[in-house]
Amino acid sequence: MAKVITFGELMLRLQPYNYERFVQCDHVEFTFGGGEANVAVSLANYGMDVAYVTKLPTHSIGQAAVNSLRRYGVDTTKIVRGGERVGIYFNEKGASQRGSVCIYDRAGSAIQKASAEDFDWDAIFDGAEWFHFTGITPALGENLVEICKQACIAAKKRNIKISCDLNYRGKLWTRDQARAAMTELCQYVDVCISNEEDAKDVFGIEAEATDIYAGEINREGYKSVARQLADKFGFEMVAITLRESRSAFDNGWSAMLYNVKEDEYCFSKKYELHIIDRVGGGDSFGGGLIYSLMNGKSTQAAVEFAVAASALKHSIEGDYNMVTVAEVEKLAGGDGSGRIQR
Repeated sequence: MAKVITFGELMLRLQPYNYERFVQCDHVEFTFGGGEANVAVSLANYGMDVAYVTKLPTHSIGQAAVNSLRRYGVDTTKIVRGGERVGIYFNEKGASQRGSVCIYDRAGSAIQKASAEDFDWDAIFDGAEWFHFTGITPALGENLVEICKQACIAAKKRNIKISCDLNYRGKLWTRDQARAAMTELCQYVDVCISNEEDAKDVFGIEAEATDIYAGEINREGYKSVARQLADKFGFEMVAITLRESRSAFDNGWSAMLYNVKEDEYCFSKKYELHIIDRVGGGDSFGGGLIYSLMNGKSTQAAVEFAVAASALKHSIEGDYNMVTVAEVEKLAGGDGSGRIQR
């Protein structure tokens, strides 16, 4: 039985080769990804028993999506089959001062048209200890808000820990819609994950004296954001990833983890990234954090592991973070030399 359950939409990712723009490419790469699926793959690669829940068509593209998870050891037996299409996102990789572009084509997807009756949460959560979802999933429609709520209620009845990455997507819903839905759902959440912008976009909570576009981070401002989020919803922990964006290629990357019970604010070391693929960077942080907390790591060790895992993800093509615990711990321990392993 799976100890961790993640729930969301698994999408087909279509991307021009190398750094071509949509308007100049004549062929694309075909892979799969999605916030909660990315977390599931990370956890499976760390040796965790994890199951992913979604709804996918029975046709061959739906099966290819399922197979993309199976190859990494994710339990796919709880995936509901049905519907007519797999959601798509087109990804154009940024380069230098040109940012990446993401275009969604997910209206009418199997999960977007799912009903609450599709998911037997009592059966899904049998033996589970942790449930993870993101703000992307309820953004797909009022039906998904209700499905996420039912999942959270069922998880709470079983004393299952719940984590949520706010992950605001302005292309999917408005700030007012996000605030209404996430205010309702976050009352069930134990561990909240956010970034420089999500807390502001969803709840209007903003770090003071920080300019994310200029790459300026004010630690006291982020401590205040974490404290306000915890006070508002009663979270046990709040994690905030801190991205200092200098170009599409070069970012500073660190995070803070606030342990409410211990009144402890722990900041990770900062990594200077030269990015291969930044999609899934936040999800790999979430996977690393869940792994750390479930394995009893201290607050400081947990945020260091999660940030190191995410730093490594930025070097890997595709949504999924394909690294091991040993590789993450090596980087978290200070070996970021990138020397060849013989």
